[in-house]
Amino acid sequence: MLDVLGSLLLHVVPFLLVISLVVTIHELGHFWVARAFGVKVDQFSIGFGKRLWSRTDRHGIEWRVAALPLGGYVKFSGDLDASSVPDQAGLAELKARLIAEQGPGAERDYFHFKPIWQRALIVAAGPAANFILAAVLFTIVFSWVGEQVAAPRVAQVVSGTPAAAAGFQRGDLVLAIDGRPVVAADEVTRKVVLSAGEVLTFDVRRGEEILQLTATPVRVMEQDQIAGRVRIARIGMALGPLSAADFTYRRLNPVEALGQGVAAISDTLDTTLTYLGRILTGRESGDLLSGPLGIAKAAGGVTQQAVQAEGDLGLRSANLILTLLQFAALVSIGIGFVNLLPIPVLDGGHLVFYAYEAVARRPVPAPVQEAGFRVGLALLAGLMLFATWNDLQKLNLFAFLGGLAS
Repeated sequence: MLDVLGSLLLHVVPFLLVISLVVTIHELGHFWVARAFGVKVDQFSIGFGKRLWSRTDRHGIEWRVAALPLGGYVKFSGDLDASSVPDQAGLAELKARLIAEQGPGAERDYFHFKPIWQRALIVAAGPAANFILAAVLFTIVFSWVGEQVAAPRVAQVVSGTPAAAAGFQRGDLVLAIDGRPVVAADEVTRKVVLSAGEVLTFDVRRGEEILQLTATPVRVMEQDQIAGRVRIARIGMALGPLSAADFTYRRLNPVEALGQGVAAISDTLDTTLTYLGRILTGRESGDLLSGPLGIAKAAGGVTQQAVQAEGDLGLRSANLILTLLQFAALVSIGIGFVNLLPIPVLDGGHLVFYAYEAVARRPVPAPVQEAGFRVGLALLAGLMLFATWNDLQKLNLFAFLGGLAS
C-alpha cells in the first residue's frame, strides 16, 4: 500500500506543479493584456469548483485558488455568459445599464466595448503566454546543458523487422529521409513515428558508399516508462553514437539558447500538426492523444527517470529540475496550441467570432453563438473522453486494479 501511495505522489505532485504553472501563466497572459487596455476585471481564478483561498486587491479584483486545478479563468466585469461573446441585444442592454449606473463613457472600461483588435489581442494573449513560457523554459534548459546532438548512426538492427528487411546494418549513418537531410537521431525517430504504413527512402552512408534503402514503419505495442503502453510506428533499429565522433556538444549563450528554444517550439508544433493531419485523413488512430491522466503519468515518468539517474544528490536534483522545466515547456506548448483551435469556448473560437464581427460589423447572432457554444462543449467533452480512454489503455488500469485486489 505504501508503494501505491508513493507512486501516486510521484505522479500527482509533479503534475500539479507543472499544470498549475502553465495554467497560471496562460491566464496571466489574458489578465496582463486586458489590464494594459484598461479592462475592468472581477475575478482571477486558478482552478474550478470550490474556493480554497481568495483575496481581493485594492482594484477590487478577487484572486482565488479553487479545488480543481485543471484550468482557470479571468472574469471580466460585465461578462454576460461563459462564452464572453454577447449578442447585439445583450450588448445594448449592458451598455444602457452601465451608462445609467455609472454615467456616459463608463462602458469604455469594459471588455465587450473595447475595439475588436484589443479584444482579439486579449484573447490571443493566453496562448501567446504559453508559447513565451515555453521559450523561456527551453532557454533556461539550453543555457544550462548546451546543445547536444547525437548523429543518426545505426547502433542495432532487430531481425525480422522492416529495417532488417531493408538491409540496414550496424554502423550505417542516415543522411536523409525522402530526400530531406537529417543531422540528429531524434529527427529520424520523429519521421518514422509519424509515417506508419508509408514507404520511406533512406539515404545511408556505409563506409565510403552512399546507399538508398526503403522501409515501411509498422505499429508495434511498447511499454514506455513515460507514456505507458502505446502503439507506435517503428522500423526496428536503434540509433546511437558508436564513437565520440557521433556525439557533438557546444555551450550556448542566452541568445543562442533562445534560438534553440524557438526551434524546439517550432518542431513540436510541426509534429503536432502533422499528427493531427494524419488523424483527419485516417492514417492515424489518435491513440497517442493524452488527457490529464496521461500528462500525470508522463510527469511521474520523467520525475522517476530523473531521480534514478546516476550521480550524487546535487546532480540528481539538478537533473530533476531541468527535466521538469523541459516537460513544463512541452505541456505549455500543448495547452497553447489546443486553446488556439477554432472551437467555441476556446480562445480560438473567440477569435473566429471576432473575425466574423470585424467583417459583418456586428457580433455573432445569439442563436448561432448558443449553438456554437453547445457544439464546442460537446467536441471538448468528446475529445476529453477519447483522450481519457487512451490514457486508461496506456496505463493498463485494469491490470493495475487487478494487482491491487490480489
